[in-house]
Amino acid sequence: MKETLLAARGVSHAFAGTPVLTAVDLALRPGQLLLVVGPNGSGKTTLVRILAGVLAARSGEIELAERPLSAYTRREVARRLAVVPQEMLVPFPYRVREMVAMGRAPFLGALGREGPRDREVVERALASLGLTLLAERIFLTLSAGEKQRVVLARALAQESPLLLLDEPTAHMDLGHRVHTFEWLRAWIAAKPLERGVLLVTHDLLLAVRFADAVVLLDRGRVVAQGEPCEVLTPERIGAVYGVDTTVTEDEAGRPLIVAVRSRIRYPEPSDGSNL
Repeated sequence: MKETLLAARGVSHAFAGTPVLTAVDLALRPGQLLLVVGPNGSGKTTLVRILAGVLAARSGEIELAERPLSAYTRREVARRLAVVPQEMLVPFPYRVREMVAMGRAPFLGALGREGPRDREVVERALASLGLTLLAERIFLTLSAGEKQRVVLARALAQESPLLLLDEPTAHMDLGHRVHTFEWLRAWIAAKPLERGVLLVTHDLLLAVRFADAVVLLDRGRVVAQGEPCEVLTPERIGAVYGVDTTVTEDEAGRPLIVAVRSRIRYPEPSDGSNL
């Protein structure tokens, strides 16, 4: 069994000379739900793009299944790693089923024809995220939360053992958000020696509830990583996010993060006369 499914080794990057990631190290292990958290501008999306091979890091290395990512072809990467980006531009009026079927592309032959098994996988992915009744809807007509579920279903249709998700629940309502995390845990548990999920989120409450490990980023650097309760302490949350919190427990003894007050201060609101 591989020790790591995906790893970043000393990854640094900059845009126009401005550092956005500095010496980032992390590792996703089999059977693990690893969450990457941090405030806006901390480099989370850039890290996802580098991990997926969409963006080349200025320095450092990405390893997929303990081999350099650069050693794989794009098709080989797609068979091992499925990505759900934060936003997806879809210029054509594809139906939901067609969108999900795009996840089968790494497995289709030269003519791109789907076989019975491809169609079976697509239907299963649709059902997994409650999208069967929306299968013939035009993707562009869906709500933001429904679109996120479709893009996640497309990733599931790839049948890759590793999911790389950039804020996949940001636009979902509370019920679908919690269900998505529950489903991901069950998906990993079905094949714990093979599967893993790296997920970017702003939801610290769900992070401590569902994650096996958390990586906390701030201004492109890893502040801390490890078990959620050890990483997401009131002191660290205050320093990184600028908000005072308390940590309590629910009836099952699981930690609950409660925001008390923000340390961020904007100018006092005016009556608009001098705006």
